[in-house]
Amino acid sequence: MLASIDTRSAPAVGAAVKGLFAEMFPGASSDWLGTLLCDVDAFFTGRHPDYQAVDLRYHDLEHTLQATLCFARLMAGRHRADAVPRVTPRQFELGLAGVILHDTGYLKLRTDTQGTGAKYTYTHVLRSCAFAAAYLPRLGATITEVQDVLAAISCTGPRTEIARMDFRAPVEKIIGCSIATADYLGQLAAPDYPGELEILFGEFKESDDFYHVPPAERAFHSADELIAKTPAFWTNFVRPKLENDFQGMYRFLADPYPHGPNPYIDAIEVNIAEIKSRISASTRK
Repeated sequence: MLASIDTRSAPAVGAAVKGLFAEMFPGASSDWLGTLLCDVDAFFTGRHPDYQAVDLRYHDLEHTLQATLCFARLMAGRHRADAVPRVTPRQFELGLAGVILHDTGYLKLRTDTQGTGAKYTYTHVLRSCAFAAAYLPRLGATITEVQDVLAAISCTGPRTEIARMDFRAPVEKIIGCSIATADYLGQLAAPDYPGELEILFGEFKESDDFYHVPPAERAFHSADELIAKTPAFWTNFVRPKLENDFQGMYRFLADPYPHGPNPYIDAIEVNIAEIKSRISASTRK
């Protein structure tokens, strides 16, 4: 079972992440992590002068915090397993920047008054990269570090083929795969995932409408269709990506590693079973 941490609270997730960082790197300063977590909370809650509070109900601050916590847990599991190449404290910090900023592309400037941030669903990865490229140098990140973070964020694109990407070093690919893994697992393992699929469909629809996607080219034409396709999405798309494209990084979430139960995979299987049950009940009506 997943440890109970309030993923609606940036301070709660921040405390958990800092604890894992201290376990991995005793004596290393967590100031940079604290700044990142504080800033993303301000960005998503409308406390930054340039950005509105996020107005999505699915890709909201909690989703970012869920992915952030999952990434930190995965990195800690990998560290305990003595996997190589080893991740340095700075590489962990940059990886955390990648996962924290990976959905900032949904944010809207205060002058953006049309629709919600969901309209940017199909371009949010590019917008997140642009956001990170402008933000990270203010924290002292070098051009090479910024490029590493942008590569990691790009790994979260659903159509990204990580095997075809160029990384500066093997560890950068590991971090990118880990962030992409955490992005999927964080949301699919959430206890409210089955009940939020209708909200997710609304985000797709708004982006389809905004970019004038023809009806024949839309992935989903109704919430019921999205829900009906979700079990196959997990079995035929996400699981193979976790295993192959993302190099099986999810295995480091097993507790204990390597043969213990994996709380994220177990939670997802429970969610998929619940979704199947709801589909079955709906077809009997």
